[in-house]
Amino acid sequence: MRTIEEMGILAKEASYKTGEMTTGEKNAVLLNAAQALLDNMDSVLAANKADVDAAVAKGITGALIDRLTLNESRIEGMADGLRQVANLKDPVGEFDSMTTLENGLTIGKKRVAMGVIGIIYEARPNVTADAFGLCLKAVNAVILRGGKEAIRSNTAVVEIFRKSLRDSGLDENIVQIVEDTSHETAEKMMRLNGYIDVLIPRGGAGLIRTVVMNSTVPVIETGVGNCHIFVDESAKLDTALDIVINAKTQRPGVCNACESLLVHKNIAEEFIPMVTKALMDKNVEIRGDETFAGMVEGVIPATDADWSTEFIDYIISARVVDSIDEAVEHIRKYGTHHSEAIVTENYTNAQLFLNKVDAAAVYVNASTRFTDGEQFGFGAEIGISTQKLHARGPMGLKELTTTKYIIYGNGQVRK
Repeated sequence: MRTIEEMGILAKEASYKTGEMTTGEKNAVLLNAAQALLDNMDSVLAANKADVDAAVAKGITGALIDRLTLNESRIEGMADGLRQVANLKDPVGEFDSMTTLENGLTIGKKRVAMGVIGIIYEARPNVTADAFGLCLKAVNAVILRGGKEAIRSNTAVVEIFRKSLRDSGLDENIVQIVEDTSHETAEKMMRLNGYIDVLIPRGGAGLIRTVVMNSTVPVIETGVGNCHIFVDESAKLDTALDIVINAKTQRPGVCNACESLLVHKNIAEEFIPMVTKALMDKNVEIRGDETFAGMVEGVIPATDADWSTEFIDYIISARVVDSIDEAVEHIRKYGTHHSEAIVTENYTNAQLFLNKVDAAAVYVNASTRFTDGEQFGFGAEIGISTQKLHARGPMGLKELTTTKYIIYGNGQVRK
């Protein structure tokens, strides 16, 4: 088993070779890898079953198991994601600008690879395919360090990709996986300056906080998703009900699922019984404030901690607010700058919400579940960035590149 340092050396060397690939060559590798994933589906499913069985034996349940589980449809989705990346416009080599100065120098800004990207993530095997596809198209090498719950699944997928690279005559170390899932390997990746150019954590609050606080390698922070839906007094209640149920229950174990519901007091008496029944019919536990809990039976009193918790489960916090301003203040206090939504028929309130809420994605009359690279038309994504430097929101292909200045002269010297 290679050390992290050895993997870094191999990845850096592979990144130089990757940078020489043409768009056509990259697309061909991606299409071959997609087909190889489908051709070897049985081996991936067998590895995943072993991961899931081990997780269940440890007492892991619910949405966390859903995040870990692969099936034929999800593997087909992973392959389709690679095909989508192959079809995306290649940003590498593009010039964002070209200007000729008075002294005759021509200066342009060219889009280039980052180099080597390290990704530390949890029990989401689909991230393995997304990361490989996007990093390859952006001519980056990638070192993947997934969680122990998915190690068999991740290793099986990476081995398929490595063989596909070898079959194409390319360096298999364009993608590597860390097989040792101990904390020590994560810590070493966080300090692998000189080899890893940027580190991306993708997972729960604890993982992201640990990487951000301890890494000496530059970090792109992908955020925890304490996402809110505010049902304004002018909302169409049937529309609001559909949006809340979709955002909470369509797939609760992901970062763009709704975790908190805010309801305007003027429609609370009519809407709360509707939404409570619909949520409970989907086995969602509701933790409400005193006003919300007082209107229906079966609602658990919310604690202060509930307002700031990303449940990633069939649990939602719920509160009645007096105004849109109170809803905005609640989101400012407890939100994580990921995805926030308002359901309203009032144009002024919609614009106020869009302007005042600070998040990577802000919705009017739509589910927060759309915050996703594929849904936004970017193909696969590497994560949802909630920071404000370099990238924000779904991180697609372009966000995995950087720029450098290209200067043409004809003998100029500075005086």
